[in-house]
Amino acid sequence: MSKPYKIPQSVLVVIYTPGQQVLLIRRADGAAHWQSVTGAKDHPDEPFAQTAAREVAEETGIACGPGTPLHAGLSDWGLENVYEIWPAWRHRYAPGITRNTEHVFGLCVPDGTAVTLCPREHTDHRWLPWREAADACFSPSNAEAILLLPQFAAWAR
Repeated sequence: MSKPYKIPQSVLVVIYTPGQQVLLIRRADGAAHWQSVTGAKDHPDEPFAQTAAREVAEETGIACGPGTPLHAGLSDWGLENVYEIWPAWRHRYAPGITRNTEHVFGLCVPDGTAVTLCPREHTDHRWLPWREAADACFSPSNAEAILLLPQFAAWAR
């Protein structure tokens, strides 16, 4: 059976500490890009917050869904980015789909939070000060979201 097409609705989750150190993870698909947690909805009616919590757990091992101690730290930043899907990745989507809508979240975690990567998706991780993290991202929308961190971190307090 063939794999179903990806839904062109995704999340971007900026994971950060109270001191605004940002977690970046390196892609394992050969591109060696550094990024925040990202991922598509599993089904069209999946709430974005559920997608965000699921992707964070899958990609980093950090549990932040309802009922977990970190759930209160997951915040919807109310931002969406619409961007052109890279041609090399369009085969993952239904024919004719060329744009994705990305919904942005932040997740504040305590210093020292353990990270357990999914080796199929990511090969390494690092914590960087927010400006350095923005500079290290390959995705412009990811870098822009990280640059907004001080504003949203203050708002989330």
